[in-house]
Amino acid sequence: MLQFLQLVASGIAQGCIYGLIALGFVLIYKATETINFAQGDLMMLGGFLGLTGTLAMGLPFWAAFAAALVVMLFFGMALERVVLRPLLGQPAFTVVMVTIGVGYLARGLVTMIPEWGTDTHVLPVPYKDQIVSIGGNGTEGGLIMSMEHVVVIAVTALLIVALYLLFKHTKIGIAMQATSQNQLAAFYMGIPVRRINMLVWGISAAVSACAGLLLAPITFVHANMGFIGLKAFPAAVVGGFGSIPGALVGGLIIGVVETLAGFYLPEGFKDIAAYIVVLIMLAVKPNGLFGENLRKKV
Repeated sequence: MLQFLQLVASGIAQGCIYGLIALGFVLIYKATETINFAQGDLMMLGGFLGLTGTLAMGLPFWAAFAAALVVMLFFGMALERVVLRPLLGQPAFTVVMVTIGVGYLARGLVTMIPEWGTDTHVLPVPYKDQIVSIGGNGTEGGLIMSMEHVVVIAVTALLIVALYLLFKHTKIGIAMQATSQNQLAAFYMGIPVRRINMLVWGISAAVSACAGLLLAPITFVHANMGFIGLKAFPAAVVGGFGSIPGALVGGLIIGVVETLAGFYLPEGFKDIAAYIVVLIMLAVKPNGLFGENLRKKV
């Protein structure tokens, strides 16, 4: 039983990473009805920025963490303003293809930077190799978690609370909700829809960067770490594309299922577990756990 709980705890930490990336998918989809397939690569850029802040600039980890989020916030806003906004009015397929291109471009540019390149890097963190014992007698008989996993869960929880307060208790957050529900009505109510969309892209990029900075101490920082976004996409589908709480819940489900599958099932099932969950969800509940049941009149 303790081993099972140990696996579940590890899966929850991994699921938080998926949930944060899925949250980026959902924020952009709710605001613009566009899927940003560069979300994983934005996560990768966040990891590299944290690496540069700590190693090249000598900043403490948490200062580099905050600086990377700010940089990615503005990067996401600039991406919307320069690349995505000129595509307004174009078919959604065009925008999707552009985001795929942005992802490839980001990976290519990272490999051209000498300090980053194609090598695998280790992001130094102050809590490396520390463990936390929950219950039991000291370090025996209780649940043992690495501090990296504890930090992932704690920071994710803080970020979710911060986003909840933003959306519920600030004018900008309420404007974002109004824009996501009906952009035309929001525009007539005096809400600067384009600026709101730009801010949504910025927040989405910062959230993904946060996922990268939390994941980097567990794995490594490298140019292809953004491919993990392909597993975050099923998390968004399971939770219900368009639901912010659903993104996090979907991420937790995918993370736990993947971890359990990796331990109890034969080799190879871990990599496909997320997609099996998606297929089951689409068959049982096509709109996801928290998705709205929308119907179009024809």
